[in-house]
Amino acid sequence: MIPRLLEKYKKEIIKQMQEEFQIKNQNAVPYIEKVVVNRGVGEALGDIKILDKSLEELALITGQRPVITRSTKAISNFKLKAGQAVGCRVTLRRRRMYEFLDRLINVTLPRIRDFRGLPADSFDKKFNYSFGITEQMIFPEIDYDKITQTQGMDITLVIKNSKSREQAIRLLRLLGMPLQK
Repeated sequence: MIPRLLEKYKKEIIKQMQEEFQIKNQNAVPYIEKVVVNRGVGEALGDIKILDKSLEELALITGQRPVITRSTKAISNFKLKAGQAVGCRVTLRRRRMYEFLDRLINVTLPRIRDFRGLPADSFDKKFNYSFGITEQMIFPEIDYDKITQTQGMDITLVIKNSKSREQAIRLLRLLGMPLQK
């Protein structure tokens, strides 16, 4: 079964983007290549159980097993050794990516208290969009009673074939991403 958001992209969004930006070839239309969900767990230096709990939560949220990220060099001020576990991340592609985005846009983001939209200026030089979430409790997959400590995460949407910031913003708005004006 094809994810809802992918079906919407193929049937509606490609045509709209071609008309708005005069793109002749549908393969030249901007698209989301991957979604990277990253979580830094600095407290894991003292207690490895915090990292294990973070791995479980990220797996529940994304539907895919996270990878442990390790420090590249030692920093004595933070009591950090090279190769020590400091976080976890998941890279979602294809079906899982579209299913995660659909849940994020339609279920999770509306659950944020006093939510007025995501900032529209969080693009980098290659027009990838990044934003942060301060707590994991907004995800419906997380059981509120089992949370020991609140942690945030960073989500990056890698956009390919975008020639301008306007194209990237329009793609995200057509997908349903609530961006501020």
